[in-house]
Amino acid sequence: MGKKEILQDLVEYLFEFDQQFPGENGYTMADFVGYLNVRHGSQLSENRNLAGTEEQWVKENQDDHTEVSRLLVFIYRYAVVYFKKALRDSNINTLDEFSFLIVLMTYSSLSKTELINKLIMEKTSGVEVIKRLLKHGLIEEFDHPSDKRSVLVAITAKGKKEVAELLPQMGLVGSVVVGNLTAVETSSLSFLLRKLDYHHHDIFLNYRNLSLEELRDKLDYKGQTIERN
Repeated sequence: MGKKEILQDLVEYLFEFDQQFPGENGYTMADFVGYLNVRHGSQLSENRNLAGTEEQWVKENQDDHTEVSRLLVFIYRYAVVYFKKALRDSNINTLDEFSFLIVLMTYSSLSKTELINKLIMEKTSGVEVIKRLLKHGLIEEFDHPSDKRSVLVAITAKGKKEVAELLPQMGLVGSVVVGNLTAVETSSLSFLLRKLDYHHHDIFLNYRNLSLEELRDKLDYKGQTIERN
């Protein structure tokens, strides 16, 4: 395909994109690129059919938002299977433990609350992860120099050694998880997931106690931002 044909296709896709979002002046180049990836990829990729024969019920009760939520759960479950394989011969026993250590590799120290919030965990679950890491000597704890109410944690030399030995296996996990995506698709997916993470992390820190209905009323779904009242 020559440059002229590619340009003609791009113009046609842009008009098609605009028709699907009439009156929307706020979309960006990233939105259009994402649309192109979906539009082009859907013609090339095979999909697993999860639904049964009640097609009308599916059409009436599911939409793209539901599909994205469900697929994210599936991908997480696939990833957990691969992570367990990587951890099989390691002194790091769970993905949560590895995630805590990876974050601590990039800080001289963090308070327990800071660390738990960065990993998007409830306090009780996060404290249990920290206890296990302390027990195995992978992290250490000490008093905050200026805040007597806070306890800091830092990764130990033993913890750094365990992480370094595990990184090649984690690299393999990453390769397996992205699967059959092209480099461009991987980059697009990374961008979209980081955008979602930024959005939901704010909710987690500031609005986690709201009901789903209250969250829906607070959110601006077009811009994916939160109205702070």
